[in-house]
Amino acid sequence: MSKPLCLWVIFSAFLFSSCENDIEKVKLVGSGRNEPVEKAVNIKILYSDSARVQVELTAPLMERYLGAKASLEMRRGFLALFYTNSLAVKSRLSADYGIRYENEQKMVARKNVVVINEKGEQLNTEHLVWDEKLQKLLSNDFVKITTKEEIIYGTGFEANQDFSQYKIFNIKGTLALKK
Repeated sequence: MSKPLCLWVIFSAFLFSSCENDIEKVKLVGSGRNEPVEKAVNIKILYSDSARVQVELTAPLMERYLGAKASLEMRRGFLALFYTNSLAVKSRLSADYGIRYENEQKMVARKNVVVINEKGEQLNTEHLVWDEKLQKLLSNDFVKITTKEEIIYGTGFEANQDFSQYKIFNIKGTLALKK
């Protein structure tokens, strides 16, 4: 076999022996995102401490992801109920989207985030972080808090996880409500 013909045969064999990949899987690997290892519908998770239920989380859909950023994603929204020791609801947190980062013990809530405490005070925002280790609710975004007496607008917020004590960092305005 002549040298040019031999090179052509080797090149052709190399050219036609390529590997095949699903383009969607390649996109997921390239983005650092993987497929969920579990999917569940109409879930209910109870978080407890010393055999006492602290929080009940419900969601219409939950997807669990593994890896360096292991997470539970609730793309169709969620509701978290925070309980007292006597199992009375102390506060509630809901949003149209949520993701809990398991290793960091933090949950991020986005879109139509609402927190209501046992006094009826309500927080509205578009982004909130629930830091489970610190037992705090945090936001750097616009917030609106409605109490029986007033509506307070601001940017930046911190509260304990049952929303019974809170601070607004950059108050933009206060509106007194008529009685």
